[in-house]
Amino acid sequence: MKLKLIITCFLCSLFYGFAQNSGTIKGKIIDKNTKQPLPYVNIVIKDNDKIITGGVTKDDGSFAINQLAVQKYTVEFQFIGYITSSKTVDLTNDANFNLGTITIEEDVTELKEVQIVAERSSMVQKIDRKVINVGKDLIASGTTASEIMNNIPTVSIDPQTKEISMRGNSNVRVLVDGKPSNVSIEQLLQQIPSASIKQIELITNPSAKYNPEGMSGIINIILHKNSQDGFNGSINSGVTFGITPKTNSALNLNYRVGKVNFYTNYGFNHGKNANHGFVESERTNQENRQDFQFNNKNNSHLVKFGMDYYINDKNTLSAYTNQSFTYGDGNGFTTVIYDDAIANRNTNQLFGSNSTNKNQTYDMVFKHDFEKKDENFELQLNYSHTVNDENTVYNETISNPTESFERTNLVKGTTDYFQMNADYVNPISETLKLELGVETRIQNSGNQFNDINPSFTSANNSFDFGRNIYSAYANLGKQIGKWSGQLGVRLEYFDLDANFAIEETNPAFSDTQNISDDLFTAYPSAFFTYTANDKNSFNFNYSRRVDRPSIGQISPIREWTTPLMESRGNPALAPQFTNSFEANYTRTTKIGSITSGVFYRSISDEISRTVYNDPNNVNRNILSYANFDNNNAYGIESSANLKFTKWWSANASADIYFKTAKGTIQNANMNALENAEVDVTTFNARINNSFTATKDLRFQLFGMYRGKDKGLQYDRKAMYKMDFGATYNILKGKGTITARYNDVFENMRFAFDGKIPYRQQGAFYWESQTFYVGINYIFGGGKNRALARKQRDANETQGGGGMF
Repeated sequence: MKLKLIITCFLCSLFYGFAQNSGTIKGKIIDKNTKQPLPYVNIVIKDNDKIITGGVTKDDGSFAINQLAVQKYTVEFQFIGYITSSKTVDLTNDANFNLGTITIEEDVTELKEVQIVAERSSMVQKIDRKVINVGKDLIASGTTASEIMNNIPTVSIDPQTKEISMRGNSNVRVLVDGKPSNVSIEQLLQQIPSASIKQIELITNPSAKYNPEGMSGIINIILHKNSQDGFNGSINSGVTFGITPKTNSALNLNYRVGKVNFYTNYGFNHGKNANHGFVESERTNQENRQDFQFNNKNNSHLVKFGMDYYINDKNTLSAYTNQSFTYGDGNGFTTVIYDDAIANRNTNQLFGSNSTNKNQTYDMVFKHDFEKKDENFELQLNYSHTVNDENTVYNETISNPTESFERTNLVKGTTDYFQMNADYVNPISETLKLELGVETRIQNSGNQFNDINPSFTSANNSFDFGRNIYSAYANLGKQIGKWSGQLGVRLEYFDLDANFAIEETNPAFSDTQNISDDLFTAYPSAFFTYTANDKNSFNFNYSRRVDRPSIGQISPIREWTTPLMESRGNPALAPQFTNSFEANYTRTTKIGSITSGVFYRSISDEISRTVYNDPNNVNRNILSYANFDNNNAYGIESSANLKFTKWWSANASADIYFKTAKGTIQNANMNALENAEVDVTTFNARINNSFTATKDLRFQLFGMYRGKDKGLQYDRKAMYKMDFGATYNILKGKGTITARYNDVFENMRFAFDGKIPYRQQGAFYWESQTFYVGINYIFGGGKNRALARKQRDANETQGGGGMF
């Protein structure tokens, strides 16, 4: 049902409500073949082709349209996948007209065009977020969520660390189906097959209804969930050919009968990735070149199973579970060759690693709709358990004189997460709405780290982390003419308790550290929208946010090591707070919509990277985190969803960010630490074109440019690429073959040039130039109700304490 039709029905119903109406039209609609009742069928009341009012059928197929003037009407019955039919009703003879049971039949031609996965991705701008509907073009651009994120506006993935950033900042919160995960973001994005993704939501400035974590906002990944009657589903399978082949497959199944809907999704990802790079350092008297070679093989399985039980018109019970399993093994070889091999000792390091990650998530939601329209209560329970195991062996050989030693890192980590929240929505009047909610989050993590070193002192380290958050929020929304606004506040009590213990074979080096913190904070938010007309709208919003250090940022356990660098967290790290402001303008034209906006962020106690010398090894640096002074960041961005002709459409975006990067560096020739800062301007652009050659054949052309980025230690050089692909429909539209050639000119690489703390330059390369071929097939039957269902049934995030 088009938006204009819905608005017209609403306005007309208001107008007729002021008149003295007493007529009623009622009836019941069923499927002609199955004789089953059809809920959510659109009922349209017309007077000489002019729409007067309307409604939808209930779960039992019944409907009743009241307060009608006593006259003649035409009643139309419209439903996705069915032939529209109509009947004439004369209320002058019978003011309470009962149409009885009406049968409508499927439109077989239309059903052939219903597809679970669209040919091309589309972007929808909503009041508080951008929604990317993932099409086959994005699925073909990469085998995992991590790889397709680089094709999403405002989002970037670091090709080496896999760190995700939005609007140039890595403090971003990533959710799956509106829920947090115990798995690290980098690992999580590698686990999710691209074919399992239905939508990606970008929430750059969430309201008080959402958790305030993540300075850059929230990215919510929504997995497929179908809601058609009967048994149906789809299968996606593809192979990416690079240096080594990689597979990516997903199976979606759905079975709906009566009041119960069952659905499941299985995703499988397998592949071996080869990376290499070099770093040339010009440190005085220690000039050297480091060469790196890495090979990693991963097998990941993601299973989602859930059900919806429609108890009655007012009550719904939903539950699902996500189960993910990832098994990885890798190896790497690092060489350090000094220009002066006599004064310095050349080093070779070989490592082999095995890792396992298992995550279990269970979720249950009960929703009750009150008699008043849009008044509802929702209760949600969520629990997840994650286990991480790692076994890495380092073999290092140093020349002049020859010396070798072996170190083994054994890491075992577990995390338990529990969340309970309740949300209440009450539309007090047609222009005033109240939202209330409470939430409890309890997280407990434990890490055991054994550093086995036969040549030196060995250590058994443990890190226990407990974090409890209790919160409540309130939002009040009001509409006055063309203006609408919402004011809200979220109150949170935060309690942290962490312990780190070092037990070494040499008791002199043993130590115990305790970290505790408790904080009560208010997070206000404000949203204002001005809709000038149906083509122009403006949005202004503000929110206060927080970035609490993650376990990896505060854990002093070593994350990784090379002959000249080691990464570990900082237990003394404190949260950073951000005041975020945004203004957006949306213009709707004949060829599509364009949204442009500006943002400004004021940051206190900013968390940033810091580098200092290892006190136990003057030739090694420690990479960690620290809090710095206040900082500011601002930017401009624009995105468009355009259809130039019947055969050419495009999604395009561009953004430019301005910020000041701050951190601590250590002078290469002195042990003193010194603060440093640098002003950064970064420009990014993307465009995804879709060309329709025939009814079944389409081509895609994608281009991306990521501008030069400055850092405290080095400047990252610009990178860009072009992808070309095609899709062809087969089997009467039920199947689609997709082919895509990524990075046609092989331009992608991570190259840098730095002068602090000493001159260094280098580059890292990965399998960016690949060829993908895949197939999507839809099977089964049933009447498509997904487009007519409530927002929950579309599996979209509704937000608030109930979802975050």
